[in-house]
Amino acid sequence: MKYLSTRGHAGRPEFCDILLGGLAPDGGLYLPESYPQVSRAELDAWRTLSYAELAYAILSKFITDIPPADLKAICDKTYTAAVYCHARAGDDTAEITPVHWLEEGRLGLLELSNGPTLAFKDMAMQLLGNLFEYVLDKHGQSINILGATSGDTGSAAEYAMRGKHGVRVFMLSPHGKMSAFQRAQMYSLQDDNIYNIAVTGMFDDAQDIVKAVSNDAAFKAQHKIGAVNSINWARVAAQIVYYFKGYFAATESNDQQVAFCVPSGNFGNICAGHIARMMGLPVAKLILATNENDVLDEFFRSGVYRPRKAAETHVTSSPSMDISKASNFERFVFDLVGRDPQKVAALWAEVDAGRPFDLSASADFARIGDFGFVSGASSHADRLATIRKVFEKYGVMIDTHTADGVKVAWECAAEVPAGVPVLVLETALPVKFAETIREALGREPERPADLEGIEKLPQRVEVMAPDVDAVKRFIVERVG
Repeated sequence: MKYLSTRGHAGRPEFCDILLGGLAPDGGLYLPESYPQVSRAELDAWRTLSYAELAYAILSKFITDIPPADLKAICDKTYTAAVYCHARAGDDTAEITPVHWLEEGRLGLLELSNGPTLAFKDMAMQLLGNLFEYVLDKHGQSINILGATSGDTGSAAEYAMRGKHGVRVFMLSPHGKMSAFQRAQMYSLQDDNIYNIAVTGMFDDAQDIVKAVSNDAAFKAQHKIGAVNSINWARVAAQIVYYFKGYFAATESNDQQVAFCVPSGNFGNICAGHIARMMGLPVAKLILATNENDVLDEFFRSGVYRPRKAAETHVTSSPSMDISKASNFERFVFDLVGRDPQKVAALWAEVDAGRPFDLSASADFARIGDFGFVSGASSHADRLATIRKVFEKYGVMIDTHTADGVKVAWECAAEVPAGVPVLVLETALPVKFAETIREALGREPERPADLEGIEKLPQRVEVMAPDVDAVKRFIVERVG
């Protein structure tokens, strides 16, 4: 399997060539030259596989430069009940990504948040940590990971990489903009290879710094800078797996369809669903849910992609989606415009210059319906009302981002063909957003016993202005 850049860089690397990096040399994102197609016979054979077995079956289509036995061992090591059934400790038979039906056969939650940091990012990040360690050991190399987080990516990356030899993590986050639990998960880690930097700005400021460093080829090479944000293709590839697993859980045969509703800020999670659909998974609709930062909803409704400036980005109670520049959106647009890298490069020249682009009158946007997307947005009031309704009607407590998804799933129900079940992708456990749960329900969310009092642990974080050169100096001082 060869990979290409969304902006047309001439190289055609393989998986291991792009694993440790982020952006392609021309600033684009990597995608497979073509999406592997899944046959009906494969779907039939995959239906009864364990999560680790399914991960190997799917990832082996994208990863052809790691020996099959080694890739299978990595999947088996990663996807275990011991790692992913955090909230159900001691149950070795527990499903890694169970479906919890709110309305049997009609509306369910695809539970993705039982990993070490109680967020769906663990599903890909734990695999990424094991892949990094494998490749670095094979080549006798080391890497300095630079990432940005709006909430859950940072802790998932740090828990996946802590103690890994040959790996240092430098994670940027928006100062004071995450929940207290999210901050504690990251900043309380005392591992020598973990460094937290709180940027006095929004997530987009932190993300811009990561992109700027990634685009500095000389600095990147000299200091061995790698990426774990969802611009890293391995993250997206790993997330494809749970769409297949969710489909099998929600259907009885491969003649049926399913719809997924995905809370989305950076477009990475739903991008994996798009690719699963392109591979042949019977997905009727991909419902994209945003919060007040509705850049993506605006595009799917109007054809205009209008990234906001940091000052225009809302601070909300679903902070992991407080994003106004969706990094992975470029991957979808590449497919939308017929995989024409020149078109993508021209569009993102506008974005990089701080200008919107408008595809509303184009033949490309006229094809938007072919990709199955519908979208909607949610507000703080919507989140509170949805959390209350789900708890009162179904006895289930959901987090704020999942609430955005449930609200939009209800709103878009008429867009889904009759009889097709809708799975809302659960993004985190409610304890990560206890302040809003208390506001909505007047009670504390449950938390795993080993995370009691995490907010009171000593925290280690460097606060600095959103300055690329300052971040570079911070890295150099610690890696030499």
